[in-house]
Amino acid sequence: MADHPILSWNADGRARTARWYTAGGTPPPRRVVPADDRMCADIAYRLVCEGTAVLWQGDYHGGRQLLAALGRRIDRRATRRGRRPAAPAGGRATGPADAFHRHRQARGHRARVLGMLLVPLEPGPRGPAVPLRRAPDVGEAAIEAYGPVTEPGAVALRELLGALGAHEWRRKGVDIPALGARVHPHYGVFSPVRGEYVDLVAEAPLPAKSLAFDVGTGTGVLAAVLARRGVERVVATDTDPRALACARDNVDRLGLADQVEVVEGNLFPPGRAPLVVCNPPWLPAKPTSALEHAVYDPGGGMLHGFLAGLAAHLEPGGEGWLVLSDLAEHLGLRGRGELHAAIEAAGLRVAARHDTRPRHRKAADPSDPLHAARAAEVTSLWRLTAAR
Repeated sequence: MADHPILSWNADGRARTARWYTAGGTPPPRRVVPADDRMCADIAYRLVCEGTAVLWQGDYHGGRQLLAALGRRIDRRATRRGRRPAAPAGGRATGPADAFHRHRQARGHRARVLGMLLVPLEPGPRGPAVPLRRAPDVGEAAIEAYGPVTEPGAVALRELLGALGAHEWRRKGVDIPALGARVHPHYGVFSPVRGEYVDLVAEAPLPAKSLAFDVGTGTGVLAAVLARRGVERVVATDTDPRALACARDNVDRLGLADQVEVVEGNLFPPGRAPLVVCNPPWLPAKPTSALEHAVYDPGGGMLHGFLAGLAAHLEPGGEGWLVLSDLAEHLGLRGRGELHAAIEAAGLRVAARHDTRPRHRKAADPSDPLHAARAAEVTSLWRLTAAR
């Protein structure tokens, strides 16, 4: 139980302790007060904003209603602040990068505050359970997120709801038209709901069908697409244990275990291949959760690591497929010429490029704070070869 620290608080004049269950490594709150349906939302909001967690012991659906009420109060406060004219530091005009950082800061604040509403989680005869009236069956979802629950503890209600949603994604799967099948994402592994990058890999002309590397495989969806296209052997790598288990599960489900080998590895497997594919995180920023590692790449480390090592892992005449959104450029997080300069510095050249527009809802939502950048976004498959 070393991965689950102790949460401490006082109730009825007695010291209480419980295990702190979290999938994201969030430290346990320092102050905790028990609460039930008699606590009003305004008092709960004041407590959580001050850094005191509320351990809900009332009706489960009452807890969900309180969580929604806290969210409304956060949003109202953010709206009031948004109406005030901003005074840029030093008198300089703000740009898309500033808007992006403010947006992430607001989302981080919202997640921290809502993460202070807790519910109990304890072992049960049929798996982990929330011992509250009208609570749903959380057993499988809790195990997928936290592992075995062998001692009574507490968990953030918001995170538990996320685990329940992720369990449904895993159970039902995500339809991938390019596969004619579903991929089942595990908890903490980015779901391939943005189909445009999958379609790019499904349609680009293959340089060879003998061998391919899929670097940073995640759910294994791109490895599966390559195998279904007739690539005889695909070696898929990842460093995240959840992603490795997820990719192996999907490969088995799709009947591709004879073609696809999933191995633990940082970027490239040993050797060379005529095709090396990588869909790195799009934005050079720091992730704040396990799931965000698929979107945020501090300093563009994975992108630059892939480019720097690609030539040494390509067979003569082989291609490296870099699948990347240009959202970072539109947000001012990466210079317009930075990617081209990195490609050239790595001893590579662009043989061809295939582009597509995003189809997700935020790209067409003018109320989204980053709408202008999202509306201009293009996702590209860069076909790279070693410079001669």
